[in-house]
Amino acid sequence: MMTDWRNETEALTLKGQIKMPYTWSVGETGSRFLVALRDEQKILANRCSGCGKVYVPPRKNCATCFTEISTENWLELGNEGTVTAFTVVRYAYPLQPVAPPFAYAIIQLAGADVGFVHIIKDGLDRLKNGVRVRAKFGIERSGRILDIDGFEIV
Repeated sequence: MMTDWRNETEALTLKGQIKMPYTWSVGETGSRFLVALRDEQKILANRCSGCGKVYVPPRKNCATCFTEISTENWLELGNEGTVTAFTVVRYAYPLQPVAPPFAYAIIQLAGADVGFVHIIKDGLDRLKNGVRVRAKFGIERSGRILDIDGFEIV
């Protein structure tokens, strides 16, 4: 009986990285949301006609009942909300949106049923679940989520 050489040979592994730049379209729903951030400094949401859940950022379909959300069911939310969870970042990494220290936080805006992730740069010593925060818009905006420069503790 002949032995299989693959069982007696260690696999060769080459570690490395491949940079793959790409462009990703956010579609009609995401575009409307980002254009409102950029041009009007407004945070838009949409409401599912099936179950009534309010989403920010808006979604094309409801994650709860899978109903397609009509373009007529959009609403403007205020720029204040509540931190429901957070983590403080103290070490730099090239893909982070800002230099540390800062916090990633799940923020549930008033009127929304779901939270979304954004950053908090200042007042980290006062940061805790349940604290009220307000969106602070950047001076130069380009149609991306970081047009909200961050949230600040109220």
